[in-house]
Amino acid sequence: MASPFFVLFFITLFSLQISLSQSSLVLPLSHSLSPSHFNSTHNLLKSTAARSASRFRHHRRQVSLPLSPGSDYTISFSLGSQTISLYMDTGSDVVWLPCHPFECILCEGKYSPSSIPNPGPLNLTSAAATSCKSPACSAVHSSLPSSDLCAIAKCPLESIEISDCKSFSCPNFYYAYGDGSLVAKLYEDTFSIPMSTPSLKLPKFTFGCAHSALGEPIGVAGFGRGILSLPAQLARSLPEIGNYFSYCLISHSFDTKRISRPSPLILGRYDKKRTNEFTDSEAVYYSFTPLLENPKHAYFYCVGLEAVSIGRRRIEAPESLRRVDRRGNGGMVVDSGTTFTMLPGRFYDSVVGEFDIRVGSIYKRAKEIESTTGLSPCYYGNEKDKLFKNVPQLLLHFGGNSTVALPRINYFYEFLDGGKRRKVGCLMLMNGGDEAESGGGPAGLLGNYQQQGFEVVYDLEMKRVGFARRKCASLWDSLN
Repeated sequence: MASPFFVLFFITLFSLQISLSQSSLVLPLSHSLSPSHFNSTHNLLKSTAARSASRFRHHRRQVSLPLSPGSDYTISFSLGSQTISLYMDTGSDVVWLPCHPFECILCEGKYSPSSIPNPGPLNLTSAAATSCKSPACSAVHSSLPSSDLCAIAKCPLESIEISDCKSFSCPNFYYAYGDGSLVAKLYEDTFSIPMSTPSLKLPKFTFGCAHSALGEPIGVAGFGRGILSLPAQLARSLPEIGNYFSYCLISHSFDTKRISRPSPLILGRYDKKRTNEFTDSEAVYYSFTPLLENPKHAYFYCVGLEAVSIGRRRIEAPESLRRVDRRGNGGMVVDSGTTFTMLPGRFYDSVVGEFDIRVGSIYKRAKEIESTTGLSPCYYGNEKDKLFKNVPQLLLHFGGNSTVALPRINYFYEFLDGGKRRKVGCLMLMNGGDEAESGGGPAGLLGNYQQQGFEVVYDLEMKRVGFARRKCASLWDSLN
């Protein structure tokens, strides 16, 4: 997710394309990079790993905001007369941003005001406060009845009884995440993408305006399943978009000098014949898995992970990863806002143990690299095989007979150990801890690093998520 520790280098705004005849809206997702104070790949990896773990642990307790420095993807649009850039996050369902006057507690030294993606916090010159009777107000306050919300907003009893509280604004709401929090108020303003063709404008778009935050100076565009998420609000105003969106994340590295091309975010269905990635004899194959309903965290995109294969060895997943119980515990969350995939402790140990049996017999374990990056296991390349040619394939087996074969770059990161000039490779999966001590919530999480190079489809009408290997840069070019 979005982190205050990161300076963002935004790609110059690319031409945007809306094709209403094909029921889709294509937007660029820009990728954020590390500032200079992360002076090594080791430091950047360790910070990213720590925040992925923090976000996952917090997912198990309450609503959270994304926290994954070095792995964030941003979307740009306009509210009123001001263009803003927010982090795109499928793990939350509210759009919020900093607004004047804005105070960020414990943000000193973590960012410079000129480096945040918005040109200063938003000045609300045209926005209108959301009514306490609005369904949006009830949604952001965990579905509290409007009568209660109007009472909190100090609407008189007689006005509540005759449902005449429209002039009373929705009370402030609280959002918390791994190592911080914020308080915001709901507003409505015009949403637009000025450079789109044709021009896109929605007269009433609901968002949170934060005047105070703890450790979080940058806003988020929630893409979860709630009614306040960005795709849900667009779908209500643009029926041709429907309950369908996808993104294709261009592979990034932890090279702080590299700036990626934009990743396509596609709202609605598009004609796949328009893309030029494949020859006439080839086709795009999507592997779909059903969404699991979560009675406690309805905004999550939960799927069932059945097993993980390392080479030809299939390792069955525990029941907690396959199902979501009546209390909302279990399943795997597909999350664009967290970097690395998290697995429950015992299952992680089984997967890593099998991986180490195959890889550790060929390559020397790099214990000192593990301590400085927070990743494990890591290995040194040997003189005969510096490119780690013997790393086994990793497959994810989801419910509905869906299998996703990860390319090696998605689970085994190779880089140069600067001090000793040796090639190093690390497994990019993380231990989510002991389920018995977690306090409930999701059992696992599919991070955006493992989603790179795939078009990830969220088909809400059919209640499923799909994966297809794509050339994401070519897909962007084909759709624009």
